[in-house]
Amino acid sequence: MVVDIWRKIKQKDIAPIYLLFGTEAFLINETKQLLLNHILTEEEKDFNFSTYDLEETPIEVAIEDAETFPFLGEKKVIFLHNPVFLTAEKSKEKINHNISRFEMYLKEPAPYTVVVISAPYEKLDERKKITKELKRSAEIVEAKKLNEHELKNWVVSRAKRSGIEFEPAAIEQLLALVGTNMFMITSEVDKLALYAADEKRIDISLVEKLVARSLEQNIFTLIEKVVQRKLDEALRIYYDLLKQNEEPIKILALLAGQFRLIYQVKELSRRGYGQQQIAGFLKTHPFRVKLALGQAPKFTDEELAYLMELLAEADYQMKTGGMNKSLLIEMFLFHLKK
Repeated sequence: MVVDIWRKIKQKDIAPIYLLFGTEAFLINETKQLLLNHILTEEEKDFNFSTYDLEETPIEVAIEDAETFPFLGEKKVIFLHNPVFLTAEKSKEKINHNISRFEMYLKEPAPYTVVVISAPYEKLDERKKITKELKRSAEIVEAKKLNEHELKNWVVSRAKRSGIEFEPAAIEQLLALVGTNMFMITSEVDKLALYAADEKRIDISLVEKLVARSLEQNIFTLIEKVVQRKLDEALRIYYDLLKQNEEPIKILALLAGQFRLIYQVKELSRRGYGQQQIAGFLKTHPFRVKLALGQAPKFTDEELAYLMELLAEADYQMKTGGMNKSLLIEMFLFHLKK
C-alpha cells in the first residue's frame, strides 16, 4: 500500500531502489517529493539530486551517476523517468539501453544512492527479465486510480492532517464538484481545511461556498439544469464559461462526451452490468459512471440518439466554419429544452 510506504519513508526507513508505476500521477509525484525531502536537505539537493529521461538518455549513464559518491553529503537521489523498456510497447526512441548493466546494478545497488524509477504506465511487461529483476529488488509503489471509497478515505485522512473533520455529505459534494483529479481534490481539501481552522469541521455549505467547479462539473450541472427544464440557468452557466474564456469547441466536446457516457451506461445497465463493471468496460472512473447513471433515466434512447446527432452536426459546423461557434451551442441547448 502507498500509505505504508509513505510511513516508512517518514520514519527514514529508506530502500535503495523504488519502482513507482501506474497512471495516478498524483501518487507518483507525492512519493517522489516525499523521498526527496526526507533524504536530502535543501542544500544537498543542489549537488546530490539528478533526474534522467530514459527516452533521451541511456540507462548506463544514470547507473554511472548512481555509482559515483555523493558530493558534500551522505546520500544522493536519482529519478529515472519513462522506462519504456519495462513495457510491451514498441519504443520509437533511438536510445539503446544497456539493460544487462542495469540488471547488474539491481543485484548490488550503491548503498549511498536512492534510485527512483517513475513508470507512468498502467501495466509493465511481466515477461521481461528486467521487469522481474526490478520487482524483486525494488520497493514497489503501485499508483493506480483510486475508487470512490478510496477517494473518500483520502479526503478524510488529508483533512485530519490539519485536525479537520469532513461531514460525509460534504465529501460527496466535493467529489461531485471537483471530479476525480487528485491534484484538484487535494488542493481544494487544503483550502477548505485552512478556512475551517477555527470550527475544525467542513460541512456541505462550506464546500458549496468555496470549492471551484471544474469545467467537467459545470457541463454536468448544465445538463442537469436542462433536464429539469431550467433553460435560463443552463444558459447562465454556459455564458459564465464563455466569460472564463472557455473555448466553445472544448465545451461541445465535453457535452458530447457526457451524453455519450449517459447513453453507454444506460445500455450497459440495461444488460445487467454493475457500476464497477461499467467503469471497467468503458475505462472511466466509477464515480463518473455513478453520476451518469443518475442522469440516464431522464432520457429515452431516442432522445439520446437525437442529441448525439445534433452534437455531431454542431461539431462539423464548428470545424468547417459554417456558423458562429458560441451560437451553435446555444442552438443545441434550445433543442434540449424541447
